[in-house]
Amino acid sequence: MILLVIDVQKGITDNRLYAYDAFIDNMTQIIDTARKNDVEIIYVQHDDGPGSGFTEGDRDYEIADQVAPAQNEKIYTKTINSCFGNPELTKYLEQTGEKELMITGLQTNFCIDASVKSAFERGYKVIIPDGTNSTFDNDYMDAKTTYRYYNEMMWPRRFAQCVSIEKAIDMLAGK
Repeated sequence: MILLVIDVQKGITDNRLYAYDAFIDNMTQIIDTARKNDVEIIYVQHDDGPGSGFTEGDRDYEIADQVAPAQNEKIYTKTINSCFGNPELTKYLEQTGEKELMITGLQTNFCIDASVKSAFERGYKVIIPDGTNSTFDNDYMDAKTTYRYYNEMMWPRRFAQCVSIEKAIDMLAGK
């Protein structure tokens, strides 16, 4: 299994997120468990391009301190919603031969949804731990409704196995 941590960047990792404190707590538990059990963690950062305030060199682009990568963990950049838009990441994942991806990060209705569906289409078994993705209110749904829509209706039994945080920790630990 490989753990993907997608777009948990300083510019969008704050208390505007749905269930922010629980999200950070769950993310740190998942990352800590993966590290203790030698599960590879790959970080992905979204780059909106020069002048956007959300590109390499900008504070908002940096990975949030609460989930910062260790020195040996890979970091890839993407410029579209799906992390599979980065050909180097896609090639690396193929070369590993790993067919299980645990996907976590931001935002539920953008980059996480696109990455979940792209992974599914490529034949990966996708695992989504409860409370390890989040988003903001939008013009159509509040953040809680958006989160529930994807995690309880859209992904389960279609694109991903949505599991409790406890089950995810057991999976990372090889139980």
